[in-house]
Amino acid sequence: MKELIETEEKPKRALLIGIRDGKRSKKEADSSARELTGLVDTLGLEIASLEMVHVREKSAQYGMGTGKAEELAQKAASLEVECIIFDRDLSPSQQRNWEELPVCMNAGISAIDRQELIIQIFASRARTREAELQINLAELVYALPRLQHKYIDLSRQRGGHYGTRGSGETRLETDRRQLEQRIHRLEEELEEVKLQRQVQRKQRERQGIPVCALVGYTNAGKSSVLNALTGAGVLAEDKLFATLDPTSRRLELPEGMQILVVDTVGFIRRLPHNLINAFRSTLEEASHADILLHILDVSEEEHTGQYETTLSVLQELGAGDIPMITVLNKIDRLQSAEELEAFLKMYPDSVPISATNGKGLPELCAHLEHTLSGGITRFRFPPERTDLAALLHRTGQVIAENYGENFIEIEARVDERTVGRLKEYLVNE
Repeated sequence: MKELIETEEKPKRALLIGIRDGKRSKKEADSSARELTGLVDTLGLEIASLEMVHVREKSAQYGMGTGKAEELAQKAASLEVECIIFDRDLSPSQQRNWEELPVCMNAGISAIDRQELIIQIFASRARTREAELQINLAELVYALPRLQHKYIDLSRQRGGHYGTRGSGETRLETDRRQLEQRIHRLEEELEEVKLQRQVQRKQRERQGIPVCALVGYTNAGKSSVLNALTGAGVLAEDKLFATLDPTSRRLELPEGMQILVVDTVGFIRRLPHNLINAFRSTLEEASHADILLHILDVSEEEHTGQYETTLSVLQELGAGDIPMITVLNKIDRLQSAEELEAFLKMYPDSVPISATNGKGLPELCAHLEHTLSGGITRFRFPPERTDLAALLHRTGQVIAENYGENFIEIEARVDERTVGRLKEYLVNE
């Protein structure tokens, strides 16, 4: 009988290092370490062990004491791992110092920080040309000061049409000047993408359809909410960063108002600035929306921190002043009505829903329409401007209309943007 030969590459093994220092409480450090585990699982690596390290005094050389660093390197070698992954950002010199520890050098162990891990997850999720451009830019900006870093090709863990390219070797073989030239070319290509998005945005504005952006922490259920509201059929995995490319779908609300619902990339604490800058054209979909639906996972223990992280990123993107409805998702996972009452007190004016079983979705749509419609406004148009009457029917809630010989008069609930567009036709009471 012929012996079977395994051809599938085994997942790389990793030693995870959680960090607790004077700036982080034990609870926060433990929560961040759990999130690190989720990130590593998302990338498909095998976790050999998770070690929590209490750093009392930071060292510029390793980020912790030399003795502790050597101890962890010995453990990594004994566990036969390919990489040590840190729940913090490492400077280029710290990465080199870890990899130049004799034990790590002999075993070929790489040092990976949180920033590189997230970038590689984004790379594994890239499916479109725009996403690939954004990821490539983030990778190169990260790699530029780290040309001596021993990259472990985590990207080989992914499959699919876009998942076959390597990343580490090419970066090691490229000198600084070539990297800078590639960064410049990518920035120019992304600028073209940004202009295309602006054109698309202006077309939407001319149609007068309000835009509702779904925002929130990664894995909060934004894609599931989009699917539940519109039947979009968007990939909704129970993994971090399942969505990178924004998806738009039309939705007709109960009283007839039509809106455009846009799914966006999820946020995460300490989201690398390289990624924020690279994905700015995508993330700016939130800053140009008429209203935001902030999706919050009530089954997540650290929901408060996730809520604050999302608000912080929105502020950074210039979307902090856009009207927002907080949506309490996954209420089907709560154990009692008392738990839900506690959440409603914690987040006043929020809307509880379950994207899984549809509970609360009609109330969310009604609340969304009421918020977008605002107060009742009266307009008077010339008789030939039936297109403006159609605009009110499409974007607002028409209360009454009167077609006279020399005018069309309509009372409607519409959003402020539409009122601004039609201000010359407003009837002063």
